[in-house]
Amino acid sequence: MVTVRPHLWFADDNAHEAAQFYAEHVPGSRVGNVLIAPDGVPGATAGTPFIVEFTVCGTEVVGLNAGDALRLDEAFSFYLLVDGQDEVDHYWDLFTADGGRPGPCGWCKDRFGVSWQVVPKQLEELCGDYSTPANQRTMQAMLQMGRIDVAALEAAHRGD
Repeated sequence: MVTVRPHLWFADDNAHEAAQFYAEHVPGSRVGNVLIAPDGVPGATAGTPFIVEFTVCGTEVVGLNAGDALRLDEAFSFYLLVDGQDEVDHYWDLFTADGGRPGPCGWCKDRFGVSWQVVPKQLEELCGDYSTPANQRTMQAMLQMGRIDVAALEAAHRGD
């Protein structure tokens, strides 16, 4: 059987710490198998976590601690669909804390370097296929935001 899983390169040897953080804070997440680096693996410290298998909100992921030759960037992100402003605020605050960084249009980066899109389902509902003026206004409002503001999206959709 063929499967696909995201494979994330953690340049700062924190794949295991990231997996534990997601398991603690994101529903449907857990830490799976942790393989310890043997001697002689380039970029890995012998005796420390090397390959970390984990699940984020039901999605199986492989994390690799292999030195700083590569870095995570915004070309990959988790799309976290939430319900309402309280959940937007909760996850946005969680991911941008302790060295994480806010970004545009609902994107942010956590302290481990992983990019997230914290998207309320209301954005998807209000934007639809972008063919109506109301949907277009909603999209234009979102493009001006960092953290998504559900009330402002709803106001833009109404034309307020």
